[in-house]
Amino acid sequence: MTASSAPSRSWIKPAAIGAVVLAIAGIGTAAFGHQPSAPDVTFISIAGQKINTQDLRGKVVMVNFWATSCTTCMHEMPQMVETYNKFKDQGLQFVAVAMNYDRPDYVLNYTQTRKLPFTVALDSGGDLAKQFGNVEMTPTTFVIGKDGKILKRYLGEPDFASLHALLQKSLSTG
Repeated sequence: MTASSAPSRSWIKPAAIGAVVLAIAGIGTAAFGHQPSAPDVTFISIAGQKINTQDLRGKVVMVNFWATSCTTCMHEMPQMVETYNKFKDQGLQFVAVAMNYDRPDYVLNYTQTRKLPFTVALDSGGDLAKQFGNVEMTPTTFVIGKDGKILKRYLGEPDFASLHALLQKSLSTG
């Protein structure tokens, strides 16, 4: 058989290479796809209370980065309040972190007039947003498991049905 009469098998190499790349990617995801731990930070509430993420171990925690100037944040906040109220008796902790560009008097006014039932903290220096992976987009919400691992990061308004399912599952596990 001459080179010109041999059947073309040029597809074998790309397919084989593709399969190897996918296999390696799968192994990499399995080996390195662990859930990152929440950063060790201290939130300072608008009431002056200090809350450290280490103190929240053993609890399911939601950390919501928001701003009073963020339309989506204002839209989702009543549902965040409902979510907190639904799960707080099961042990859910919630910290709403106002971004560093948000005026503290606006945050205080919003918190008081809306009677937000959870901890509201200020990120005056932007350090909290940096430590949570350089959060720039609001709203950004993290769900942290009892072991301190980040279970989910929501960019924008979450799908509340799936959020509630995640919280229910996380709160019911030991």
